[in-house]
Amino acid sequence: MPRVLVLGAYGAFGTRVAERLAKEIGLELIVAGRSLEHAGEVARRLSGRGCASVIPARMDAADIAVSELLERKPTLLINASGPYQKQDYRLARACIAAGVHYVDLADARGFVAGIGALDAQAKQAGVLVVSGASTVPALSAAVIDAYAPQLHQLRSASIVISPGNSFDPGLATTQSILSTLGRPFAAPIEGSQTTVHGWQRLRRRHIPDLGWRWLGACDTPDLDLLPLRYPGLHTVEVFAALEIGAFHLALWGVSGLARAGLLRRPERLATPLLALKRAMRFLGSDVGGMAVMLEGEGRSGERKCVAWNLIARRGHGPYIPAMPSVMLAKRLLAGALAARGAMPCLGLFTLEDFLAEVVDLDIVGYLA
Repeated sequence: MPRVLVLGAYGAFGTRVAERLAKEIGLELIVAGRSLEHAGEVARRLSGRGCASVIPARMDAADIAVSELLERKPTLLINASGPYQKQDYRLARACIAAGVHYVDLADARGFVAGIGALDAQAKQAGVLVVSGASTVPALSAAVIDAYAPQLHQLRSASIVISPGNSFDPGLATTQSILSTLGRPFAAPIEGSQTTVHGWQRLRRRHIPDLGWRWLGACDTPDLDLLPLRYPGLHTVEVFAALEIGAFHLALWGVSGLARAGLLRRPERLATPLLALKRAMRFLGSDVGGMAVMLEGEGRSGERKCVAWNLIARRGHGPYIPAMPSVMLAKRLLAGALAARGAMPCLGLFTLEDFLAEVVDLDIVGYLA
């Protein structure tokens, strides 16, 4: 019986990964995290609804040994235990040594972009190691793969991720977001590497079905990976947009303090800020989404724009970053994914594949 181990299985996204995989017949699913009690709660909930055999386990992504993987013998390990900004490749290396496929949901720029350092080892072990199986860069690249052919030359890509206010990101994701506030990073803008600061470049944009939202700049793997994948692409921008404008502007203010050196570690505010957000989750809605705007030249040299939106209702938005890892898991277990080696999650599924995977959810993608 194939076996999948999901680390961080009771987190904001790991629980959605586990829920989807629990529907697979003939699968043994290990749901794991630092708390056996929380993992047990997930196992009990999923055991009554799914088709897979679900087993709880206490495991910490920071200190999993090769011997432990050899003992549990998973076919695949899905690492949904962020924040990835503080992780190294220790867990991925342990998977390679144990002959276990590895997939993570990382969005940390250096972590995802550098995973190729393990390529030779992964190929020698005959396993697939994938980083960034999430909204960015996996889904964003799938969207661009689908619509870039409509442009003779792709010049600019703008990606906006906008969750509904009802979404609870959990402590790890909140810490990850706050750790980037005010931090400088390089972004390809009009052909030059421009210094940008996290959650700054404040602007306001109307997103179909979502309305007007403030945008803040984000440091994601797309900034490195997309220009390499699409020659001629000279501008890549990734933004986050909170539904409640006051919350977004508050983080913008914190980013200014961090940039000025007045707040050294904004991630320390994660616990009180998350508590405040949870207390005010009645504001806003459960509707979120993603917007991708591509600009470039048409066949005759004219300026051309392609805008694509993804809208998630009924609180289904958190499934979006979970689905790429679920899709890869299903393909690996079915023997339908032959790739081996270590790589960012680019080109391993199409936009059509993704939309087919979410057809049972209230998630719709369309050209604006």
